[in-house]
Amino acid sequence: MHLLFLDESGAIVPENKKHSKYFVIGGVIIPEIHWHDLYSKLREIKRQYGITSEIKWRYFAPNNTSDENGMKHLSYEQKNEIRNKLYNIISSYKSIKVIASVTNIEEAYKLPHVATKDDLYWYGYKPILERFQYYLQDISRESGVEINGLVIIDNRLSCDDDRLRNLHHRVMVVDKANYSKFNNLIEGLFIAPSHLSVGVQFADIVAGAIFRKWEKDDSQYYDRIKNSIRNKNGKITGYGIVSIPQK
Repeated sequence: MHLLFLDESGAIVPENKKHSKYFVIGGVIIPEIHWHDLYSKLREIKRQYGITSEIKWRYFAPNNTSDENGMKHLSYEQKNEIRNKLYNIISSYKSIKVIASVTNIEEAYKLPHVATKDDLYWYGYKPILERFQYYLQDISRESGVEINGLVIIDNRLSCDDDRLRNLHHRVMVVDKANYSKFNNLIEGLFIAPSHLSVGVQFADIVAGAIFRKWEKDDSQYYDRIKNSIRNKNGKITGYGIVSIPQK
């Protein structure tokens, strides 16, 4: 069993509101046999640095002193140490893979089928499902054993979660010639608060690294996970990272 944990970076707002240029949905695929290792390693990092909250990308910012930020007592250097340790954990397992979609918000709103922020989110989410299915097919073929997967995503507003859960279900059961078949995915979409999910916390820092590369043209954190991104013969675009619109 492989678990796909998802989180987002960047904010989707209505077309006429100020927004970041890009919106990223980042995912980390963790084989279930490694989940306990990641749990123990994340817990040890929190103990070592006295972190009382979940680990989130935005908590690494030096000016984030919110009450919920259990990392605000740390120096810039300590935060970078933590971030590097987390990326080292991901890259130390060959079987842990990263997939993501990167949406150019302004260009996506020009597409005829994208009229609302829900549309935009969905067209970033569906390619993630497809790449996860393709990955499960690939490793099933290579191993000779069918390997299935579950999708777990960070919770948002309850109304947004309900809509996404229903859309996820609809695409899983659709029977059309031009639609992917998600035969290796089990059950529906699982939604978990990030502070209760080890995998979502790792997905958060993956999404943050990819967002920073596209939004700020800063690849220092992206480079730490680049070798973990799903690829085919070294090609990442379209395999591990999908651009929306695809052009």
